[in-house]
Amino acid sequence: MLATSAAFSKIHPDVEITWEKRSLQAFADRPIGEMAAAYDLMVIDHPHVGEVAGSGHLVAFDTLGRDADLAKLAAQSVGPSHPSYNFERHQWGLAIDAATPVASFRSDLIETAPKSWDGVMTLAAAGKVALAMIPINTLMTFFGLAKNLGFVVAEDPDHLMERNQADEVLSVVGELAAKVDPRCLTLDPIGVLEWMGRTKGAPAYCPFGYGYTNYSRDGYCEFPITFADAPGFGDNGPRGTVIGGTGIAISSQCKHIEVAADYAFWIAGAECQTGLFFDSGGQSGNAVAWESDATNGQCRNFFRNTRETLETVWLRPRYDGYMGFQESGGDILHAFLRGETNKIDTLARLDAAYRESRT
Repeated sequence: MLATSAAFSKIHPDVEITWEKRSLQAFADRPIGEMAAAYDLMVIDHPHVGEVAGSGHLVAFDTLGRDADLAKLAAQSVGPSHPSYNFERHQWGLAIDAATPVASFRSDLIETAPKSWDGVMTLAAAGKVALAMIPINTLMTFFGLAKNLGFVVAEDPDHLMERNQADEVLSVVGELAAKVDPRCLTLDPIGVLEWMGRTKGAPAYCPFGYGYTNYSRDGYCEFPITFADAPGFGDNGPRGTVIGGTGIAISSQCKHIEVAADYAFWIAGAECQTGLFFDSGGQSGNAVAWESDATNGQCRNFFRNTRETLETVWLRPRYDGYMGFQESGGDILHAFLRGETNKIDTLARLDAAYRESRT
């Protein structure tokens, strides 16, 4: 973001864009309305759009008379990255980063990533698996496994899932959690990649983790990481991991909306995404960059190796109230993995938290 804003200012010397960082957790949690009151431009998470659609906090890109630009970005979407920011017939953000939980492994320790869950558990039994299991990532793993198994999630306002299906998924999560290092309960995906990429005796494989191309580039960490499609059950293949990524949004209080939009469309466009954005450490959200020989050649084919997973993702609910459930749901599952609650109470609490979020 710093590199692109500096480049934009060179082309537009009367424009200065200054970015402030926030933590990965704050990215997931901080209310959009709070940020929109303080900033012109924001990098946001798509599940937030439900809470802002009727609030007036963000500019709808489809109201700016740039339909051709929007159509081009829609055609260049990786999976549902672009439409994930479209809610109630308006486009609240432009995808600049495409990500979903994918597999990662150390090629110096294992030759390939397992494609089936049986293979994952074989590696886990040998102590070779790590997994990000802080609350938010535990919930994303729970959802991803449920969708891979073909289960319906969050479509009935009265029940998150069928109880017997939720029980099955929780058993799978619990079985894997019991076979990995307890430190995984404190790690987010970056923490897992740091461990794998910078520690000689680290686990060789992670089945689900939001990808970061940096770890697959030469010179970034001592042990470069190779990324691969997420595993499935049986011959399901990658299916149903929970799409993440980032989008750029404009505050409705911005006094220079046209300039902000120029920057947003440029940074989301194929030229910037394939060049400066990627070269400066970004993980492109534009399909042209995902198909590029140049980008893939610099990151051990990260994009080609994980593309199928991105094209078969699950889009989280975006109703107003979902973000509250995401926070509480992760905490409920995390308590189960810590051994503080049993399955029956965990599933009951999860369902209750979901119903409360829908009211």
